[in-house]
Amino acid sequence: MILFSILYSIKLLGYSFLKYFPKFRNFKYEGDGIIKLLELKNDYIFKRVFGFTGNEEITKDLLSAVLKQPVNNVELNCKEILEREVFDDKLGILDIRAKLNNIIDCDIEMQVVDQKNIEKRLLFYLSKMYGQNVRKGQKYKETNKCIAILFTDFNLEKLKPIKKYKTKWNFREEDYSDIILTDAMEIHIIELSKVEEYSENKELDIWVNFINGVGDFDMSKANEQVKKAKEVLEEISENEHEQYLAHLREKYILDQNNLLSSGYDRGFEQGIKDGIEKGIEQGIEQGIEQGSKKREIEIAKEMKEQGYANEEIEKITKLTKEEIENL
Repeated sequence: MILFSILYSIKLLGYSFLKYFPKFRNFKYEGDGIIKLLELKNDYIFKRVFGFTGNEEITKDLLSAVLKQPVNNVELNCKEILEREVFDDKLGILDIRAKLNNIIDCDIEMQVVDQKNIEKRLLFYLSKMYGQNVRKGQKYKETNKCIAILFTDFNLEKLKPIKKYKTKWNFREEDYSDIILTDAMEIHIIELSKVEEYSENKELDIWVNFINGVGDFDMSKANEQVKKAKEVLEEISENEHEQYLAHLREKYILDQNNLLSSGYDRGFEQGIKDGIEKGIEQGIEQGIEQGSKKREIEIAKEMKEQGYANEEIEKITKLTKEEIENL
């Protein structure tokens, strides 16, 4: 009876008053309805908010905070993310590519899966981006500066001794570290989980805390662009198709984490017999191969429930026509 009275009182007051409680800030309240906001740390949602054409002002403010310098112009060219891209992590499809101030090429990435190779991956993307700048007959001094910005939802092992959440990396001389060989390429890494411990009370803190969790973020501290970002997030969160894609991407990320964990465990057991290093490598390969097939089947089942044609499911999951028909 008491619970009924409380619920009835909430309905009479309207749900909007709940937004004043921290645990309920990651919901949108509209009349008698409540909509749970999608997670910005989902790299699909991250790109939808910061990488889509029309959101340039939001992205410009975020990048100005990251780079600690004014970004006066941002060009984005993403208007759509295809479903098959939600399941592809090999080519950085969900990275955001932007042109800053007409002269800087920038790659922005949200990464929540710790594959233990992020440093090499970053360097590969950055060097590839810089190489694409060099055109036949062009002088090297005319090439664009290239910047890679990485947001991680995990701590990088090599950066654990560094007592700050945002680091910047250049080419420097070993003994004269104050001298930068060239600023043509640079890397910025933001470890989201470190912000609470190493807050700098700057604009970037506001953005990082917002990205970390809208539900725990006090919007009274937000500037106009952070507020606009939340409006975009609310609009996306109301769209059933966007919810579906975000769910699929979240499931894919969970599967990847499970594959890595499973592969490590299998490898460790085999490593006791044949050598730890060799065993871990074999276990990871076997775990990924077996888990990948299982993940494709689960995705296909979910897509069938959503009414997708078998041909579309075949293209995305790589399952055979017979396998899909037998689900």
